[in-house]
Amino acid sequence: MITCFLVPTSLALSTTSANSSLCSDFAFQNNQVFASCTDLPYLDSFLHWTHNPSSSTLHIAYRHSQVSSSTWVAWGINPTSKGMIGTQAIVAYPKPDGTMAVFTTPVSSYGTQLQEGNLSFPVSDLSASFLDNQIVIYAVIELPENTTSVSHVWQDGPVSGSTLGMHQVSGNHLQSMGTLNLSSGQASASHSGSSKNQLKITHGGLNTISWGIMMPLGFMAARYLKAVGPKTDPLWFYVHITLQLPGYLLGMAGGATGLCLDIKSAGVRHPCHMGIGITLFCLGLLQIYALFLRPAKDHKYRYLWNWFHHLTGYTVLLLSFANIWVGFHILKPAKAWIIIYGVISGTMIVSTIVLEVWKKLTRDGTIKGANEASTTEENIV
Repeated sequence: MITCFLVPTSLALSTTSANSSLCSDFAFQNNQVFASCTDLPYLDSFLHWTHNPSSSTLHIAYRHSQVSSSTWVAWGINPTSKGMIGTQAIVAYPKPDGTMAVFTTPVSSYGTQLQEGNLSFPVSDLSASFLDNQIVIYAVIELPENTTSVSHVWQDGPVSGSTLGMHQVSGNHLQSMGTLNLSSGQASASHSGSSKNQLKITHGGLNTISWGIMMPLGFMAARYLKAVGPKTDPLWFYVHITLQLPGYLLGMAGGATGLCLDIKSAGVRHPCHMGIGITLFCLGLLQIYALFLRPAKDHKYRYLWNWFHHLTGYTVLLLSFANIWVGFHILKPAKAWIIIYGVISGTMIVSTIVLEVWKKLTRDGTIKGANEASTTEENIV
C-alpha cells in the first residue's frame, strides 16, 4: 500500500501533548540519560537527544505515546529542506510475533512506500521498544561537521500485519515538523503548519456560512415567503437576493482560500472536494447571469428559464450540503463545530419539510392561504 509520509496543513485542534508528564521527568528502563529533551507539540510525541560536537554525533530517543500494537511511528531529519521530501526517516512498529521492526527509509516523493533503504548519513545503534502503549526509537546519527541545527519531522500511521498504511492527511498529522537547535538544546515547532491551519479554518468557515447556511436560507425565502401571499411581494425577492449574492461572494472567497491551500500543500489532493467546489462556483455564476438574462414573466419561453433556475438551484443545494460534510471529513474539526452545523442544517431540513407540507395543503385548499403564491411558481427568481 502506498504510504504518504507527509509533513507539509479544523476548526481548532489541540497543539499540546496529551502526556501529563514533562519529557524531563521520564526515566528510561535502560537508565539512559540525554542532555536535552522536548515535548513535541503534536501527536503525543517526545524527543530526547545528546549532541556531541566533537564527533558530530546525535544520540536520540524518540518516544511516541498513546499508540496501539497496530501502529507504525517514524521520526526523521530533513537535511535539505523542511517538510516531507528529502526526509531521512527511521520507522518502527510491533510485528505480529511481538518483536519490533525498526529500519531506515529515505523519503524522496509523496508516494513513498516507506521501504527500507540507506540514509544520506550513517546511523548506528538502531533499536526500538513497545511498552505501555508507547513506542521508543533509539539511534545514533552521524551529522555533517559543524551542524548547529536540523529540521526534523515525525509521524504515525496504521499497520496491518507487516503492511504500513497511509497516515492521516489533516490536522496534527500535517503539522508534525520543527527545528532542533543543537547548540542551545532547544526545539521549535514549524510555523508553516500553523498558517495552513488558519487558512483551513478560514476556508471551512467561509464555505460553511455561504454554501451551507446563506444559500439554503435564500432558497427558503424565495419558496416559502412568497407562499404567504401578495403582501410579501416583493419582500421575498429582496430577501432572496440579499442572501444569495453575498453568499456567493463569500463562497468565492472560500474557494480562493481553498486554492491557496492547494498551492501550499503540494502532494495533498482531495479531488472530490475540489471538484464539487469548482462545480458549485460555476453553477452559482450561471445563476447570476441568469438573473440578468431572465425573460419577462409573460414571455413564451419564461418556463424554460424557470426550469433552468429551479434545477440549478436544487443542484447547488444538494452539492453544497454534500461538500460541507466532505470538508468536515477532511478537516476533522472539533466535534462541537460539527454538532453546531448539524443542528443548523437539521433545523433547515426539518423546516423545509414542514413548509412543504404547509405549502401543499395551501395549494389544495385544505388550509387558508394565498392561491396566488402556490400557482405562480414562474415568478420565482
